Parts: sequence; structure tokens; C-alpha cells
Amino acid sequence: MAIQDNGTRERNPNLIENLMGYIDTRIDIIRLEIQEKLKGAFVSAIHVALLGFAAFMSVIFVSIFLGLLLNELLDSSFWGFGIIALFYVIILVVLLVGLDKKVFQGIADKTFDNTIYKSDKREKSI
Repeated sequence: MAIQDNGTRERNPNLIENLMGYIDTRIDIIRLEIQEKLKGAFVSAIHVALLGFAAFMSVIFVSIFLGLLLNELLDSSFWGFGIIALFYVIILVVLLVGLDKKVFQGIADKTFDNTIYKSDKREKSI
């Protein structure tokens, strides 16, 4: 009995090679996307750190300036700094007692909504 080939044995190695090439390409694309996201996160972290440092230093020096100004206006050597310190204590109490974590959770939900699956949505539109 003769086995009929019909050319299927010739196509199977090509099909497997194409499938392996597709899998390798997908792995490379995923690696590049991860590298791109890490690079973006690194740049964002440095940017936030620099902005935070600049804001912190601004608050410190503006507070010192206002404390010295109030000291001069009140003709005292410590009441200006006491008033500034009281202002920051009031802000701290309002943040600790007055605000609920749900406010911050809502902001976080809006900010990070669907950030993980953006690449999947982009691929579907192609």
C-alpha cells in the first residue's frame, strides 16, 4: 500500500517554523513593552523626586521667611515661628481627622484606571 502524501509533510515544518517565529516575535515585543514602561516609570520617578524636593525646599524657605516677617511685625523673637508652626499643625490635624482615605482612593482610581491593559487595547485597534 502506498501512502499518499499530498504535500502535507512539506508544509508542517514551515508551519512549525512560522509558529516559533511568531512566538519569538511576541516575546520580543513584550520585552520591549516592559523595557519601555520601566524607562517611563524611571523618568517619572526622577521627575517626581525633583519636583518634590523643589516643593519641599520652597515650603521650608517660605515658612522661614514668613516666620521672620511675623517676628518683625510682632516685635518678638519667637511668635512668628509659633504662628507658622500652629498653621502646619492645623493642616496636619485636618488631614488626619477631616479627610477620609476614600477621597485619595477615588483620585488613585481615576489616575491609574486601565493602565495595565493599555497595550491590549492598542493591539485590538490595529
